[in-house]
Amino acid sequence: METIKTAIIGGGAAGLFLATSLANENQPAILFERGERLGRKLSATGNGQGNISNVNLSLARYFCVEKNAETFPLQKAIERYGTESLTAFFHSLGVLVQADERGRMYPTSRQASSLTDALRKRLEHSCVETRLNTYITGLQKSGAKFLLTYLSPDGERKILAERVVLCTGGKAAKNFGTDGSAYALAERLGHSKTALYPSLVQLKTKTNDIKTLKGIRVNGAGVKAYLGEKQVCSLIGDVIFTDFGVSGDGVFRASAFLTAEEQCERILSLDFLPTVDEKSLAKFIDEKRQRVACPKEELLCGIINNQIARVIAKRCEGKTERYAKELKNFRLEITGSLGFDYAQVTKGGVPLSEVDGRFESRKVKGLYFAGEILDVDGECGGFNLHFAYASACTVAQALIDKQRGQV
Repeated sequence: METIKTAIIGGGAAGLFLATSLANENQPAILFERGERLGRKLSATGNGQGNISNVNLSLARYFCVEKNAETFPLQKAIERYGTESLTAFFHSLGVLVQADERGRMYPTSRQASSLTDALRKRLEHSCVETRLNTYITGLQKSGAKFLLTYLSPDGERKILAERVVLCTGGKAAKNFGTDGSAYALAERLGHSKTALYPSLVQLKTKTNDIKTLKGIRVNGAGVKAYLGEKQVCSLIGDVIFTDFGVSGDGVFRASAFLTAEEQCERILSLDFLPTVDEKSLAKFIDEKRQRVACPKEELLCGIINNQIARVIAKRCEGKTERYAKELKNFRLEITGSLGFDYAQVTKGGVPLSEVDGRFESRKVKGLYFAGEILDVDGECGGFNLHFAYASACTVAQALIDKQRGQV
């Protein structure tokens, strides 16, 4: 039976970063990808522009579902492999990376595909072999090695590996092959997974009084999220009203702070005019009411989108003294999200308490994890892809050190 040093399961961002890091050190491995192409989800990131990282990288930008999770592996990884490391990594591949005014880092080509192409090209004719259309159906320990069973175009095959790295992603965006089924590989080897939730996703809300707003976009709205009485985030972003609730950049970013595990009421508060304070707004509305003859339901027209103006007037039952407050605190009760099919990221996964500081399993020696399969998710803005990079580099260095007998 064929025996290899390292099996990398999953050809997404984490798998590609890991494979490239090993190739750079002439460490042989085989990368198994169930799809026809490597890095399909990476090629779509940042609306196709490639938001790969963020200059505001910090531990505070990440979440773990497991409340008492040991964050040491995460903190160590992003400290050791920060934005300078990632920039140098891509520079070595011929890709120039720069940050925008919000700190989001992109290739200067503004094409996510240029990231994927550079990684794929580096693997060509390297010591890392790529096997596409190979679906891992079984993973078990066989003595000191791992026995992998996989389906390929030629039928079922088996292979032995000294070490295995699970880079299979999570459950979000199954159109890229991440349908959550790969968690079973870890579970068969004694690992667990936390509850899983979609993150960076459109939100469903009660729609009784916003049905007429479908398709309206509010640029640069203030967005706050509440779990019960507790405010969990405050940001500025675009909001788009839909037939199910709300979407847009601001909503995606806020969704990272809202999980389905919470039993308390979940509220999204929208500030339609974040650059105008409530007192000044109330004064302007009152002065307009006195000098401009118009129905109460049209008093806010010229201040905010006409349809939104009418919805607010209806909410306030025509009481003009309430208009400014409603403009600054338009509350929507969240009822759910569009789910994993529309989410960019999975919240939850294999707990960090089950891996050591180099993302090696505490249960099975020689088994490693990188990327979204772990219980780590980040805010919107490149933080999730940076974790894929940092965790993959951490694992790569661990494998290289072992090969060299340094651990």
